[in-house]
Amino acid sequence: MYKIGQVAKRVNMPVKTIRYYADIGLIEPSSRSDGNYRLYDDRDIRKLGFVRRSRAFGFSVEQCKELLSLYEDDSRAAENVREIANERLREIKILMGDLKAMHDELDHLVHSCKGGERPNCPILDAFSGGRQI
Repeated sequence: MYKIGQVAKRVNMPVKTIRYYADIGLIEPSSRSDGNYRLYDDRDIRKLGFVRRSRAFGFSVEQCKELLSLYEDDSRAAENVREIANERLREIKILMGDLKAMHDELDHLVHSCKGGERPNCPILDAFSGGRQI
């Protein structure tokens, strides 16, 4: 059994985040010590690593709950996992489109700004809702 500080180092996650996950019932400690410290076992550590990697892909806490439930269910249908992952993929594609549009607009503004000592700045004008380029 491991205390929360040891677990945090092993899974590269802040203690505060692990406590939060326990508080919302995502991953609860296996037991408590006599001093009421949270204690985690190797299975809990694997689950925390699973959640950390899922969150790194941008899955919401709620989606992580679903994925973790499927991970622990030996009778799961892979299609259910695929559906959740496919939804996240669609979200990422939308974000990529938004980032591309933001990139293109900012690139245009940067190239429209002549710089120099003049106070005129099309970037500030565009941000303020003023003059359009």
